[in-house]
Amino acid sequence: MSASREKKSRQELNSTGWTDPKTAREAQQRREERRSSILYGVIAVAFVLVAITVIVWKSNIIQKTATAATIDGQKYTAAEVNFHYQNVYRNFINNNYTMLSYGMLSLDPSTSLSVQPIGEGDAAMLDMDSDAVGKTWESYFVDQALEQMAVIQSVLKTAKDEGFAYSDSVQEKYDADMETLRSNASASGVSVDRYLQANLGSIMTEKVYGQRLMATLQYEAYATSKQESLTYSDAELEDAYKAGRNAYDRVNYEYVTVSGTAESTTDAEGNTVEPTEEETAAAMEAAKAKAEEILTAYNSGASLESLADPDNGITYSHPEAASYAENPTLEWVFDDARKAGDTKVIENAASYTVALFHSKSRFEYNTVDIRHVLISPEATTLSSEDEGYQADVDAKRADAKAKAEELYAQWQSGGATEDSFADLARENSADGNAAEGGIYTEVYQGQMVPTFNDWCFDAGRNPGDNGIVETDYGYHIMYFIGQSTPYWKVQVRDNLVNAAMDEWYETFTQDHTITKSDSGMKYVG
Repeated sequence: MSASREKKSRQELNSTGWTDPKTAREAQQRREERRSSILYGVIAVAFVLVAITVIVWKSNIIQKTATAATIDGQKYTAAEVNFHYQNVYRNFINNNYTMLSYGMLSLDPSTSLSVQPIGEGDAAMLDMDSDAVGKTWESYFVDQALEQMAVIQSVLKTAKDEGFAYSDSVQEKYDADMETLRSNASASGVSVDRYLQANLGSIMTEKVYGQRLMATLQYEAYATSKQESLTYSDAELEDAYKAGRNAYDRVNYEYVTVSGTAESTTDAEGNTVEPTEEETAAAMEAAKAKAEEILTAYNSGASLESLADPDNGITYSHPEAASYAENPTLEWVFDDARKAGDTKVIENAASYTVALFHSKSRFEYNTVDIRHVLISPEATTLSSEDEGYQADVDAKRADAKAKAEELYAQWQSGGATEDSFADLARENSADGNAAEGGIYTEVYQGQMVPTFNDWCFDAGRNPGDNGIVETDYGYHIMYFIGQSTPYWKVQVRDNLVNAAMDEWYETFTQDHTITKSDSGMKYVG
């Protein structure tokens, strides 16, 4: 298909009112990100090695200790505010990387945020409050950072008032993170303070970083305890499903779309002439007539697919698990009155659709619990243009495979229990869940990369099954624990938990008195 035809097809698809299913979830995801991404933005970034040699040492004692904000009577220095500013900003960049890459947001990370205003398009794309329009991005991130600090302060006070006991894992995580920080600084040949300043700005210090890290880890521990206390009965899950079926059901249907877009013309001088209202109306009438003709042909025994004619603006599609979105076709197929075989000609903004309904269902299949040990190939030091690059990559991948096979054989010869597999993962896995014994619970179809996914959901898979799977990440020694919760229940429960936690978070954002001090805030960012 030509580029112009592809463009026209996209326009026709859009004219049906079609919406990418994930956009319906984006607003909810951003609310969840606001609550759940407090921890990792700064911590992860601070452990990235940087070119320290270009940093000029300055004590910055005034900037570090200057009061930048007061929250409910508690003063915070510029360095403390900057910890959370950097966290909010870096999480934003990570969470919205795709939109930034395609220029869908106005923010330019290479330019000072203090001179970049938030536009109406930004606010609409990110589901921001209307008062965000016109603010600078810097001001927006400052406000988000101060809200984050106010929430942490309030949560920690609540935890203290309740006598909440932090588990040893909080201190263990703190010690491990700080040790990683010190190791990276040492590997760079600089002090921890200088290493932090290279990553997080010239006012950051090890002391401030450590204090804010501990506060953040304690917040996470209390929030996690709250989240884990939320449980729902099967009856509650069923009621929640029935109350919002469109969010969970998937539809199998076919459709043919007939474009009703009138073609533009070109005048004698080469200028594009847009179609008149009469021409547009005539094109829609022609599309309707063609759609009715297609439906008649289908009722006479032809398949919808055979009636498509893409070169003339008549396209066919067969989604087998379509998500709900607010457009005429999906509203019709998701209607509870639909029965298998129902058909209809449906008018859209600039097209007509002939729809054929097959079925509607929820995800009844069981999720699965598994453990794995990831053995990743060592990274090559050569560039892709260097001689011997591919041979070096292949050799390192072969070494990873050999190591995976060796570890697998050792585990098999040592009793081959789930507990011993968990120990194997803790000691050898390169994945982030190594400390938890390599466990993934309630894995759903399509969550993992294809070969990993296919192994997990093999029809003949039984508890205790094991093996080695290759992916782009390396070699995975696999252990199948067993089937778990039906996926529709996981979806409903997770939505209930997220809604409850969002509400919980919001209660800690209310009724704060926050004041900014210009003398300190000028060092933030």
